[in-house]
Amino acid sequence: MLKLGFVSAILAEKSFEEVIDFAAAEDFSCVEMMCWPKGKAERRYAGVTHIDVAQLDTAQINHIREYQREKKVFVSGLGFYPNPMDPDESKAEAALSHIKAVVDGAEKLGIPVVNTFIGRNPSLNMDDNLKMFAERFPAVVKHASKKGIRIGIENCPMFFTNDEWPGGKNLAISPAIWEKMFSIIPDPQFGLNYDPSHLVWMQMDPVQPLYEFRDRLHHIHLKDVKLYPEKLNRVGILANPLEYHSPKIPGLGDVPWGRFFAALTDVGYRGPCCIEVEDKAFEKSPEDVKMAILTARNYLRQFIPIA
Repeated sequence: MLKLGFVSAILAEKSFEEVIDFAAAEDFSCVEMMCWPKGKAERRYAGVTHIDVAQLDTAQINHIREYQREKKVFVSGLGFYPNPMDPDESKAEAALSHIKAVVDGAEKLGIPVVNTFIGRNPSLNMDDNLKMFAERFPAVVKHASKKGIRIGIENCPMFFTNDEWPGGKNLAISPAIWEKMFSIIPDPQFGLNYDPSHLVWMQMDPVQPLYEFRDRLHHIHLKDVKLYPEKLNRVGILANPLEYHSPKIPGLGDVPWGRFFAALTDVGYRGPCCIEVEDKAFEKSPEDVKMAILTARNYLRQFIPIA
């Protein structure tokens, strides 16, 4: 059975307990919890820490486990989305180190998935980035696999702001790249945190890859996107992508959700599906944020009813 949840990043000011309480009160089954290291965020939706894996002593582990049981809401995965191939070697090493720390935290908490990025050096071409990936990421997957933890790579290009030009900060953007990733690291514990919205604005079918990569679907993000053809016709696909598209909550964009959920059920996926809110139209107040989450929930209940 599919389980409906949300990504905790949009509730950045809330505590772990407050996020779980909200999920329980609004009939969500699960939450993907953000696990950034404590510190200043470098971009929107980053730097959120609802579980601090550096502070997981026995008492905290027991508390997190028991709170989920008490509220009947489970943590679907731990999320940390840095750039492990940052041109700044110190930043890249810090990212890789913290991904491993999040994996360790997931093992302690009994959470099966860690969601992240493989990163990218925007100044290098695809082939050179894949070589760097082959040097850096196998150790991460090996570390996770030994602990029985799956790694879900989100397929977001991370090309939204001018500092991410020209190629974005995450290499795992397309089926062609995923095939190469999984050829380099064939471990079945290594898979996707699949978000259909990114494929839509890149002019790709967001549904067909679900059939092709059915065995690599470790987690699902539910985010929509609105493409504005009149803007695209003016600036072209080489422009900053936000010049011709906007992230939206599910139901307010161009993702074909009926086909999407038909494919998910076709391939036998029965895991968590978490709403990711990055819609600027719903960010003026805490009430707007709540409305975004609940509006998306209400739309998606036609595909994932309350159990």
